[in-house]
Amino acid sequence: MRRVILLAGAILTLASCSPKNVSAPKDKTTFQTSRAWNEYIDNRADAVMVYGVGGNPSDREGRSTSLEERLASWKERGYVTEFMTGIAWGEYQDYFTGEWDGKWHLDEGQVQMNGDTIWHGRMVPYIVPTENYLSYFKEKHIKRVIDAGVDAIFLEEPEFWARSGYSDAFKREWKDYYGTEWRPQDESPEATYMSSKLKYRLYYRALEEAFSYAKEYGKSLGRDVKCYVPTHSLLNYAQWQIVSPEASLASLPCVDGYIAQVWTGTSREPDYFNGVYKERVFETAYLEYGCMASMTAPTGRRVWFLTDPIEDWARDWADYKRNYQATFTAQLLYPKIADYEIMPWPERIYRGRYRTSATSEERTLIPKDYSTMMQVMINAAHDVPVSDNRLSGSHGISVLMGNSLMFQRFPVHEGYDDPQLSNFYGLAMPLVKRGIPVEITHIENLGYSQALKDVKVLLMTYSNMKPLSPDAHTFLAKWVNGGGELIYCSSDSDPFQSVKEWWNTGENDFRCPSDHLFAQMGIEAGAVEGTYRYGKGTVRILRHDPRDFVMVEGGDSILMSSVESAYGSLEYKNHFTLDRGPYKLVAVVDEGVSDKPFTVRGKFVDLYDPELGVHDEISVVPGTQRFLYDVSKAPKAPCILAAASRAYDITKTSHSFSYVCKSPSETVNATRILLPKKPSKVLINGITADFGWDEGSKTCFLRHDNLPDGVTVEINWQ
Repeated sequence: MRRVILLAGAILTLASCSPKNVSAPKDKTTFQTSRAWNEYIDNRADAVMVYGVGGNPSDREGRSTSLEERLASWKERGYVTEFMTGIAWGEYQDYFTGEWDGKWHLDEGQVQMNGDTIWHGRMVPYIVPTENYLSYFKEKHIKRVIDAGVDAIFLEEPEFWARSGYSDAFKREWKDYYGTEWRPQDESPEATYMSSKLKYRLYYRALEEAFSYAKEYGKSLGRDVKCYVPTHSLLNYAQWQIVSPEASLASLPCVDGYIAQVWTGTSREPDYFNGVYKERVFETAYLEYGCMASMTAPTGRRVWFLTDPIEDWARDWADYKRNYQATFTAQLLYPKIADYEIMPWPERIYRGRYRTSATSEERTLIPKDYSTMMQVMINAAHDVPVSDNRLSGSHGISVLMGNSLMFQRFPVHEGYDDPQLSNFYGLAMPLVKRGIPVEITHIENLGYSQALKDVKVLLMTYSNMKPLSPDAHTFLAKWVNGGGELIYCSSDSDPFQSVKEWWNTGENDFRCPSDHLFAQMGIEAGAVEGTYRYGKGTVRILRHDPRDFVMVEGGDSILMSSVESAYGSLEYKNHFTLDRGPYKLVAVVDEGVSDKPFTVRGKFVDLYDPELGVHDEISVVPGTQRFLYDVSKAPKAPCILAAASRAYDITKTSHSFSYVCKSPSETVNATRILLPKKPSKVLINGITADFGWDEGSKTCFLRHDNLPDGVTVEINWQ
């Protein structure tokens, strides 16, 4: 009973300190772990996704406890318990070694051209999802977790490596799908395209079957089982040369939503801009989150945004901290999304040892200041509201993208090269670097009325992708006819233009898909560079592949001139700002139109400062970000503005304020509290404690050790 009361207290705490709707979902914040509860990883999210029937292949300790015991340990601590596992890899050795059906299935791993299987761990291959594997997966994993009481299932990372496609299992799937003998993907662009299209289809089928089974089995027990797909962004999969069903899953009634798996490791993938090849973590993260927001917005599906305070590759703590701030800021710049996976694998964040600096081999646990800052950010994520406010800048410009972006990545064929996905970034990065909040539209979503509703200018290319259906062109032509401004950038010269597809088969005889698009608007095939009117709108054709706009210095002038002609007056700046309730986000880009800092004035608590400093003026320099609490927008005192812990059992009187706060062991709490008067006494676990006081903001600052079982704080004033 006590635990139920504490959970209710958490909801009351959030409602008392922010304008957030009290009917927020029970799992607004979540995280994944293969471990049972322990005091060092008790991060106080709303929910936990307990990983794997057999745990996580890379976590021996997690595999030592049964799924049911792990679920129970978190539930006892007040967490909503959910389940996550990989669909393309996992602790499925009983299938591969024949324990399940008496037959070995190692030939169902994803195999490269040299015959090597692609492994995720020891005896953990990336999987070709055959019908037999899916039967095993449903019986041994989906059924078991539902029987264990789980009502939300997350099947992550439906990944088929582009460099694979040479296994016997894949060859059998090829023959079943195409009705012909298998063709090696390195044979020709067409074989590459066909191979990727099959990989895409196999994981579409896998998720459809697994989730449909989960829904039906849950229903037979009188339960509504929710099914979600945690997945990297389409941008990252295309860059990393992985094929996955992505946006097409939105058409499946058995898919309830997604987790956008974006973090430092994906967003630090280098790209080109102005002829320079380097990491652009904030900008790439902003586009990755935008990709996932666009994928779900027209469909009404739910999405959580993920960030990771570290990443898969071992680096140093300063690197982790800097890039965590960049990705965390980027995710908050989408005001219609307020659900977050606050971290994966807390066991490696809180208990892993990493380098103290880029030049040192000394390794330590997470620095106390970093864990404090991280927990302030996590606690704010519980509180950040959905907002109708818009990111600063010129709105209504979008870049079209589609799942076939993954189909042309590997191998490279003569006559085509797209270094680091430059044909996408060539359309998007010039806008981001000028402070324009460019959006993304998925070609698979064009059938939804909301997909192009607020788009004034749409940029597109078929240099790096191809339309999987002619329907997209019907929707695009209708949009242009109604007043849309379309900018088409492509030389249409890559070898994938002539793969055997709908635009050159049956009744269609078009050299390339853009000719079919142009025909819908009365524009001749192979139209030269120029401007063409159609209805109330305009089509501007640039016979340049978008990579030309970023791979050479100053190459984007051609693109920006066309965007300006289509849009009208654009606001160029070097920053993005957004207000969400009492929170203010600021990001200043480098390589932009100005190297001047952006200054905010008012009364702000700096949430990226582990001391939660209060400032009247903050200057944000290019290449950095800030997450601020605007004291002028705070609720009536007393109220916790920011804390590296979660508060429960809040009690207020005319002369006192008390609460219990919880966070993992061996971390330090920092709390900034708005009060009507300076305290006369502060008690922490009944002992008089020191405190800081800022008269200008009427806020008290406390710092003390955290405990997962709770620290009692009582503040009194005269």
